[in-house]
Amino acid sequence: MDENHLAEQTTVKDSTISFMVNGERVTAALSPALRLVDILRDKLMLTGTKLSCGIGRCGACSVLMNGRLVNSCLVLAYQIEGASLTTIEGLGKGRDGLHPIQEAFLEEGGFQCGYCTSGMVMAVKSLLDETPQPSQEQVREALSGNICRCTGYGGILRAVDRAACRARM
Repeated sequence: MDENHLAEQTTVKDSTISFMVNGERVTAALSPALRLVDILRDKLMLTGTKLSCGIGRCGACSVLMNGRLVNSCLVLAYQIEGASLTTIEGLGKGRDGLHPIQEAFLEEGGFQCGYCTSGMVMAVKSLLDETPQPSQEQVREALSGNICRCTGYGGILRAVDRAACRARM
């Protein structure tokens, strides 16, 4: 068996996959094994979602899938068939300006380089959707899958408190 024949046999054919991203229907021919983070960044040009570790440990690529927080580096294209996805770009959609969580991060200095920020904001969104008045322990647990190497977490924790206070108003 020659090398070209082997390559032809192992090529995964594209499948038509349909899903929602930030309220808009997307139908595309994609390799079923393509990672969601690559679809978002390279195919849909939604570059707010960052790729850092690529193995689900840092949370930089976190998005909401059917309302649940996921690491988009661990989700494959075939898994998003029929799913509803929300990225950082979709949070403030339909509003004048930023989402209240994004505003709180700005006001409290919840970021420095910004690389982890979109994943942190999505984790906070997931937390506050499930628990509008979280305890400090719940906040720390919700953010445990997100790593920030710059801020020392003080500003991030203050931002979560501020966003939770606004949600109560």
